[in-house]
Amino acid sequence: MNGGGVEGNGGSPEYWKIIHVPEKPPVLSRLRPTVDVVAAEIEARHANTIVRKLNHVAPLEGLRHVKRVRKVCLDGGKSQLSVILCLASGSCDELSCMPEEVKELVKTYQLSSFNVKVSKFAASTKEEWEEQCKLWPTSFHPPTYCIEGITGFNDEESKSVFNFMKLAVNMVKSRSRAANAAIIVDPSTSQIIASACDQVFQLENEDDLMKSSDHHKLLEKCTSGEARENYKGVACLQPWGWIEQHRLSSTDSWHPLRHAVIEAIEKSAARDRQLYPLNFDDSESPRQHSSVLSPVKRLKMDTDVSSKVDERLGNDRPYLCTGYDIFFVWEPCIMCAMAIVHQRIKRVFYAFQNRNNGALGSVYRLQGERSLNHHYAVFQVVLPEDILHSCF
Repeated sequence: MNGGGVEGNGGSPEYWKIIHVPEKPPVLSRLRPTVDVVAAEIEARHANTIVRKLNHVAPLEGLRHVKRVRKVCLDGGKSQLSVILCLASGSCDELSCMPEEVKELVKTYQLSSFNVKVSKFAASTKEEWEEQCKLWPTSFHPPTYCIEGITGFNDEESKSVFNFMKLAVNMVKSRSRAANAAIIVDPSTSQIIASACDQVFQLENEDDLMKSSDHHKLLEKCTSGEARENYKGVACLQPWGWIEQHRLSSTDSWHPLRHAVIEAIEKSAARDRQLYPLNFDDSESPRQHSSVLSPVKRLKMDTDVSSKVDERLGNDRPYLCTGYDIFFVWEPCIMCAMAIVHQRIKRVFYAFQNRNNGALGSVYRLQGERSLNHHYAVFQVVLPEDILHSCF
């Protein structure tokens, strides 16, 4: 998985890091399209005049992400400026393909031109931008939505992320069999709103349960990049695994949709109901009779009820999980990733990749699906082996 790495400070920077998982996978450097341009070295005292004239007579249409001037630091504290004169053409030499106004500038300032490649398209990730700048400087604009962490975490934020991820790993390790864990957190107060593990299936035969020591060994191997998609107890790794488990067991204590995040969302909703009770009586709740009304009248009655709720609760009641963070041990599947879209989660953190069914980086990147009406930022928290040992 690629992304801009941000190293944490829960111990030493080399021990763990937080990696932003961008909306689109980075493009391999050898596959990135480029454009040939004609450039020349210039003196700093002439830079403003030359750039102003070039922007007028030879604008870089379609290459607005490319910076006109490149600055290279030389030995002794000196620097060398180069400027893009115009687009190049493969059918003729540099000088003959230049517009007349550019030729005049070359002659006036006695410039020596050369061809160079620049990136054809703007970078979509910080990593891609860094690769582009090895050819020629370009501009990088992070996503238009402002979510903390995309451009980096400070020490305090990193430590908080690390601590919540340790709690999630502890939840998994405390169970007698494999599972994912989900913790919903209000980042404004660092308060845990709800937490849960997978509740898809409860086996009756303890021989079918993974031994605790085996469970720990698998988590440790995951830190070194070894993917274990055959880890059947984790619902998001094996979304259809419950079918085989149900066939082998006589118990009815199972439900295929009870992944960790679904459980956590239900607990969050139950918390809201307890902290912010509505207490409508039948006369105040016309929804139960609205099914027989016309769509227009039903919409008006629904709006009236919503307004009454707002008046009674004020602005204190949270709307679903808006603005919250969620921490997973394993990268969620598509169902779970969509569930947190509907809950308006702001940031998603997970420790281990889900190479078969991962929806947030490994197989799909739901966070980059433009047709959705909500988007969150995604991060992978890389945990070291010694931290996992300390979680026992």
